[in-house]
Amino acid sequence: MQQQRRMRGTTPEIEERAKELRANMTIPERVLWSALRKERQNGLHFRRQHPVERFIVDFCCTSKKLCIEVDGPIHDEQQERDSARTEYLEALGFRVLRFTNDEVMNALHLVVRRIQAALAEPG
Repeated sequence: MQQQRRMRGTTPEIEERAKELRANMTIPERVLWSALRKERQNGLHFRRQHPVERFIVDFCCTSKKLCIEVDGPIHDEQQERDSARTEYLEALGFRVLRFTNDEVMNALHLVVRRIQAALAEPG
């Protein structure tokens, strides 16, 4: 039986949870994934529900170290936790963009434009 390679800093539990999240994406996540996947953002590849050490980010362009989070209403109640998570990811060298479900569902073109702008930035 072939051994599965784990990403640096993750655990089998985190990787299993990421797999579950990929199978059960929210509607806004599916909408954004469709846009990111379809456009391929100038040849840049995004991963969905991607483990980064102890966290799972909604979308990640590893070559540009850009994480994208789609936040539902629960995130209104966990802003401190989200801020700490963003700081941790930034300490690892990632940039983090956050969008609300409403932004994705009602202004997808603006969300995609912000992502494209972030991808065009150096670093």
